[in-house]
Amino acid sequence: MSTASAGDSVQLSAQEGFTGGRNPWAIALTVTMATFMEVLDTSIANVSLPHMAGSLSVSQDESTWVLTSYLVSNAIVLPVSGWFATKFGRKRFYMACVAIFTASSLLCGLAPNLGLLIFFRVLQGLGGGGLAPSEQAILADTFAPAKRATAFAVYAMAVVLAPAIGPTLGGFITDHYSWRWVFFINIPVGLLSLLLSGRMLQDPPHLVEAKKRIGGIDYIGLGLVAVGLGALELVLDKGQEDDWFASPTITTFAVIAGVALLSFVLWEWRQRNPVVDVRLFKNRTFAISNLMMLVLGMTLYGSTVLLPQYLQVWMGYSATDAGMVLSPGALVFVCMMPLIGPLMAKVDARYVIAFGFTVLAVALYHMSRTLYPGIDFSTAVWLRVYLSIGLAFLFVPINTVVYAGLPPSKNNAVAGIVNLSRNMGGDIGIALVTTLIARRAQVHQERIATHLVPGVQAFTAKLSGLAHAFEQAGMSSVQATKQAYAAIYRQLIQQAQTLAYLDTLFVFACFAALMVPLVLLTKGVRGRAAASH
Repeated sequence: MSTASAGDSVQLSAQEGFTGGRNPWAIALTVTMATFMEVLDTSIANVSLPHMAGSLSVSQDESTWVLTSYLVSNAIVLPVSGWFATKFGRKRFYMACVAIFTASSLLCGLAPNLGLLIFFRVLQGLGGGGLAPSEQAILADTFAPAKRATAFAVYAMAVVLAPAIGPTLGGFITDHYSWRWVFFINIPVGLLSLLLSGRMLQDPPHLVEAKKRIGGIDYIGLGLVAVGLGALELVLDKGQEDDWFASPTITTFAVIAGVALLSFVLWEWRQRNPVVDVRLFKNRTFAISNLMMLVLGMTLYGSTVLLPQYLQVWMGYSATDAGMVLSPGALVFVCMMPLIGPLMAKVDARYVIAFGFTVLAVALYHMSRTLYPGIDFSTAVWLRVYLSIGLAFLFVPINTVVYAGLPPSKNNAVAGIVNLSRNMGGDIGIALVTTLIARRAQVHQERIATHLVPGVQAFTAKLSGLAHAFEQAGMSSVQATKQAYAAIYRQLIQQAQTLAYLDTLFVFACFAALMVPLVLLTKGVRGRAAASH
């Protein structure tokens, strides 16, 4: 092919999308299948940890490495997936990721001890880390820019629906079968995905051209990003458990992460063929879009952990019932997705994003004023639904705007970085939830305790009333008094914890609200105008 004809082919691919003669929606459903499986796997194993610990004869703390090992390896692959897809071909890289993920899922289910299970989870994370970015890049190339919003709606369903149903599905499988089936269910999906991907996918012309120009392997860049993100993931996952910087281990890993990531950025900035194109952040729209995706990940994953946790710990819900609280919100999100594409054809994406963050901030603020120990199931469901409405107006528009003004040859790199932003946002959000609840509960407990001392009329009256009730139930005076003190202490802990949950929700609401003015600094994208970007 001549240089001129190659350029014409790349330009045509960018304007109209490249399908290789296949139905674009068949391609979208094919790649979404594996991504849904991978995202589901990040949350489905959580509720199975106690069963894994008992089956493998290890402690609960040791079993959490099943989650941590996956998150670390997954985070390392995300930003470099674009480089690998360009270097080896995206179809080949994507199918290799599906194969690794599927094979390691089988090995995880067969693992005879914790050491091998953790090793296989690392392999699973390495395979899974390349799936979501590859899907997003495939969709960006398959559909013309003016139609990307509708295509990304399919991707959004997988990324948002999977973590919502993961805990419920994981609980059901573990309770009725075995924790090993949490991994075995990936095998038929993975095999079907490999079969369909081999038939449906084809690399677009611009990627074929980019593969010819890419340089050798940047071993220093790969090493720095692997060490930096791996250490950062360990800090976020284990920080609260080890009391953050009071722990020498956490402090050491934090320093390693900071030095490695700073060195990585400085090194990659000067490379002609960087493993991660950090120069993309010179584009203001790209940088702000990634920040918005980070906050979106924080609120999505943070609230997905916070609400079921509160219902289980303080209201006695089972894992399945707590998961059912999330399901209607996920259903609302899925139902709204087909409406977002046509809306973005008429309205500037920035206004859609601003509206979404406004709804999200208001919903989080409303939850911070509504959540209480006696909340009924219906109210809890509606609180989640309100959040889902806001999320529906964010995921697709942000994923569309992040590509604005960038050439198609950068699609792989963009997809890898924006997915890393979402995942790291989720990790930060979960770390914030655990840390703020623990720290703010202590603050509130101290404040409430100042009013629970002898001589305070309300406390004395409450104590006397409870002691009298226990005496009426047949207890001795001394035992009734002890039980009255114990009951008041339980109420103290519950009130302090509830206030801590409300504080955490308020912090998330502030983060969402701060994104509204930032949206106006991005580049506008609307309907067919997107094709010119």
